Amino acid sequence: MVTIKHIRDGLIEEEHTGYVLTSKSGFSTDYPYYLRSCAKPLQASLMIDYELDKKYNLTTEEIALCCASHAGEDCHVEIAKRLLKKFKLEYDWLKCGLHPPLAGLKTGEEVTYFHNNCVGKHLLFLALCKENNWDIQTYDDINNPLQQKIKEKIYKLCEVKKEYNITKDGCGVPILAMPLRNILKGFINLFCNKKYEKITTAFLENPYIIGGKDRLDTEIMQNSKGLIAKVGAGGLCVVVNINEKDGLIVKINDCNMSTRRLVVFESLNNLGWSDYKCDKSIKTLHNQTVGEIVINLQAI
Repeated sequence: MVTIKHIRDGLIEEEHTGYVLTSKSGFSTDYPYYLRSCAKPLQASLMIDYELDKKYNLTTEEIALCCASHAGEDCHVEIAKRLLKKFKLEYDWLKCGLHPPLAGLKTGEEVTYFHNNCVGKHLLFLALCKENNWDIQTYDDINNPLQQKIKEKIYKLCEVKKEYNITKDGCGVPILAMPLRNILKGFINLFCNKKYEKITTAFLENPYIIGGKDRLDTEIMQNSKGLIAKVGAGGLCVVVNINEKDGLIVKINDCNMSTRRLVVFESLNNLGWSDYKCDKSIKTLHNQTVGEIVINLQAI
């Protein structure tokens, strides 16, 4: 467990809890959590299995977008449009839904599916259905062969031996649940496997495409060497150290994003995987320090 306390003048004003573990941790929790967007690189492994990367001569940027939870900036939208054309898909086939881009809209700009932070995953799903003659109209249904293949592949990568809950993710497609340790195993088995080297390279070469403005996974990768990171809703963040063939997973129970950021970097620094310093002081709008954030990590 990890506890995070916001202390002002000796009083605890705010408190958060969560879990932090590596593959070598001696403790964990068996409670299953939904993978949310942490599933994206695991789902994208089917791109390699079915050789879409070769058939469509996908660039590292395009592979990265298929794994991304992007901020909907121009660079992301342009790649999404390129993938739609390259895969020979129809815009109206997308079922990811509309939401304003995480980075905000420009003046006069209209929201499109290309702004959705999950559009790359949906484009890949449609391409896989088209390639294998699976029903495109039901690509978001758990009974579609695509989603069954995804479930089978993720369970294999994550070494899951029993059935866990399945629900709909925010973008409308099925999302699996499993214990944190299994999620971490899946990431290590993917990113430390030469077969999926193109996905690893896509993350390392395109950290901004994976997230973008004010995105934690982008911040981690831009300020480290050999670390791959992916965030997910629900307070999740997974980091893989490809040199150590190890990883770190963080789950913040109340899903507070600023707390998740502090805990991830504190953990990476404690492991010696990073020396990126985060300000843990509490300040007023006048930049006066009035308190501190204290992180109590168990041995990880």
